[in-house]
Amino acid sequence: MSGEATPGAADGGGATPAAGTPSARQILEALLFAADEPIPLDRLRECAGLEDGHEARALLDGLRDEYDATGRAFALEERAGGWQILTRAAFAPHLARLRRRPERARLTVAALETLAVVAYRQPVLRTDVEKIRGVACGDMIRTLMERDLVKVTGRAEEPGAPLLYGTTPRFLAEFGLRSLKDLPTARDLPPPPGTKIAGA
Repeated sequence: MSGEATPGAADGGGATPAAGTPSARQILEALLFAADEPIPLDRLRECAGLEDGHEARALLDGLRDEYDATGRAFALEERAGGWQILTRAAFAPHLARLRRRPERARLTVAALETLAVVAYRQPVLRTDVEKIRGVACGDMIRTLMERDLVKVTGRAEEPGAPLLYGTTPRFLAEFGLRSLKDLPTARDLPPPPGTKIAGA
């Protein structure tokens, strides 16, 4: 997504590793650099051999503050229910040239509308998505599933047991959300063009 940070690796901040057994902080950093997806706090705590989740969070907060204070090309962010090291958005054009591959096609307006209905109404039936949008959405839902933004979450308890749809962890990561609770509410969204606002 344009303007979003991109997963990447770095040199670990230029610090010389301490001799002997690595510290919990170093282990957490190594785990984050090796991962392609956000890692849940409990998983990081477990892999680092920490007994206390509060200690793990404090170490992660320290790493994040260090990266921000020293102007690193990467940042530590909490998103999609986990933690992930990401290169900063300003470096996206340079990384694109390094990869030498076309950017992922942007979602169409129709796809975004369908995705929004699924995100806010999940778990939701395809027929309910179509009622809200007023058009057939089967192909669009399949496209969103191919992009790993939408998934089948179960079946409805009604005749025919139709499929229910919801969003994926990748949806959260793509839109920079920690959880579905971070979705903007109606009052957070700008009014449609041409809408008159009282007192304006």
